[in-house]
Amino acid sequence: MSPAVERPLGLLAELTYRCPLACGYCANPVALDDYADELSTAEWIALFAQAQALGVLQVHLSGGEPLARRDLVELVTAVHRQGLYTSLITGGQALTAHRTAQLVAAGLDHVQLSLQDAEPSTADRIAGRAVHRRKLAAAALVREAGLALSLNVVLHRANIDRVPQLIDLAVELGADRLELANAQYYGWALVNRAALLPTPEQLLSAEQAVRAGRHRLPALVYVPADYYEEWPKPCMAGWGSRQLTVAPNGTVLPCPAAGRLAGPAAPTVRDSTLAQIWFDAPLFNRFRGTDWMAEPCRSCERREQDHGGCRCQAFELTGDAAVADPVCRLSPHRPLVDAFLATRSQDSGRSVIVPRPPGPRLPGPGPRSGSRDGR
Repeated sequence: MSPAVERPLGLLAELTYRCPLACGYCANPVALDDYADELSTAEWIALFAQAQALGVLQVHLSGGEPLARRDLVELVTAVHRQGLYTSLITGGQALTAHRTAQLVAAGLDHVQLSLQDAEPSTADRIAGRAVHRRKLAAAALVREAGLALSLNVVLHRANIDRVPQLIDLAVELGADRLELANAQYYGWALVNRAALLPTPEQLLSAEQAVRAGRHRLPALVYVPADYYEEWPKPCMAGWGSRQLTVAPNGTVLPCPAAGRLAGPAAPTVRDSTLAQIWFDAPLFNRFRGTDWMAEPCRSCERREQDHGGCRCQAFELTGDAAVADPVCRLSPHRPLVDAFLATRSQDSGRSVIVPRPPGPRLPGPGPRSGSRDGR
């Protein structure tokens, strides 16, 4: 059945898909040029007011690299003035002492800093440029400024063996929270899936290290590699249930990867209000509740627990977003995952990573506060 739609708690504001790094696990869309027409400063500020009125409590400013927006301080100020918890999700390589002070004065509450590895040379190779030391310096700036600091590491074949060292580094940097998340296969990560997927032996070792490390860092979050799991991860705690994403061009999505789905067109804040989209847009209502489910999900006792799994993963693997997530052991499409894992077990590990490009080519610059250039 389809329950009454509750108001969202969180907004992921993807300010830009520009990024100086070339991480092959990036979940940003592959067709980056489709997002070159970025929302202006004024459009984002209006959207944050709509988000507050809708019931959103926290805004995560992300990308790409949000520090590529030269109006970032203005945007943080706008979120803070709405009384919303404000988090910056960044690679941190462009974070200076001056800009940190500006962001603190604007009302920033929290920084989530991405790291590629604990080993500097490997971290720089994964990122595509020498940034590891600057990231460590950024972490120090965040702590000195008194902001809450989370570290995020996407785990894959090239770095998962250093989970113990990553935990050591998080403790050394004074992080409040560490998220170790196995790569999710969307965007560039899907392109590079064969090169990224770790071995079962690597996963077992990583999970043991996480269990051992929790006494040193209680706020340690581990996201498993779901291809190896029996049950799928819940789909955003329920499709269109708690969070929404706004892409750089104003497209509004139930989750960051939903822009790839076939079916109802993704709505945009340039055509509708955020409230109209949340409550009424066909894309948002498409997989709410359980009425949409077919077997085996419809009669499964786990349907309210995992919501049929990830709709985007189902689409990427089968071409149909309405089927049971192929990760699920009950899914008729589970053989697709098993076949890939079998192929991966025969892989010598020499697959080449396709690097993520720096981002879309933007229109020409305009006035600073109204420009869609945003650099």
